Amino acid sequence: MITSLRSEPSFDYSLVELTSLFSVSKSGYLHHLKKPMTDGGKRKIQIIAEMKQINADSKLAAYGSPRMTEELRDRGHQISENTVARWMSEAGLAAKHSKPFKPPKTTTTDPAAKYSPNLLKDRQPEQFGEVLVSDITYLRTRQGWMYLAVVIDLYSRAVLGWQLDSAMPAGLVTRALDEVMARWSLDRSSIIFHSDRGSQYTSDKLRKRLKKLRITQSMSAKGNCYDNAACESFFSTFKRELLPTCGHFESPFHAQAAVFEHIEGFYNTRRKHSSLGMMSPIEYLKNNRAAIAA
Repeated sequence: MITSLRSEPSFDYSLVELTSLFSVSKSGYLHHLKKPMTDGGKRKIQIIAEMKQINADSKLAAYGSPRMTEELRDRGHQISENTVARWMSEAGLAAKHSKPFKPPKTTTTDPAAKYSPNLLKDRQPEQFGEVLVSDITYLRTRQGWMYLAVVIDLYSRAVLGWQLDSAMPAGLVTRALDEVMARWSLDRSSIIFHSDRGSQYTSDKLRKRLKKLRITQSMSAKGNCYDNAACESFFSTFKRELLPTCGHFESPFHAQAAVFEHIEGFYNTRRKHSSLGMMSPIEYLKNNRAAIAA
């Protein structure tokens, strides 16, 4: 690979830069010029170069050796996780993790509201659409804050509906829920809709909509922002993989486009989840023969 690149007239990189790129020493490369490289050596250089491309992708940068192995296998490489871990170490590649995520206070409680009981204690869904979890987070743009409401299927971790707006009234959540009902085939009579105790979720607007849809409401315990763990986990990885390095988007339009591309084009269809056997949410649903689209 290095030799072929050096032979390109338009390729203007030094030998030191090329050997550094492919994680080989200059002396080792010169030695191999005299001694033909084995097929195994060529394969190693090719795969390490591909791992560097994966690690440089902001969406895939958080992949450690388990997810990196599955990504390489999806690309046609037959390779073990131990080999991937060893080659990542040799190449100085590591999963890029963000700082611990502390959820911002995007919702306020209504002291006069009546809260729904927590129906998720010690309960795991057994089928698609049985439990929907919802929450709201914020995204910064140069023109102000944007608020993102999501509705996630707890069984598959798929984001079934989402809405982004410059304000976060109860309508933000109801619109996200309406999107779920319009896009997916669900048995409404057996759905549990779980959230925190924010005013958007205790509002008459949302509760009337849930009642009309025959959906049962559930809420987290008081003062426990991590009780809605699936949403908190989603927002943590979502911001790490989506946000520009400057921490904000240029405009609400750019934020909307980025959220759409990330959720619909990557998270639901490509992002591997350890809890799903290293499958994406949609792949998991297909493998479990769940009805996935209306």
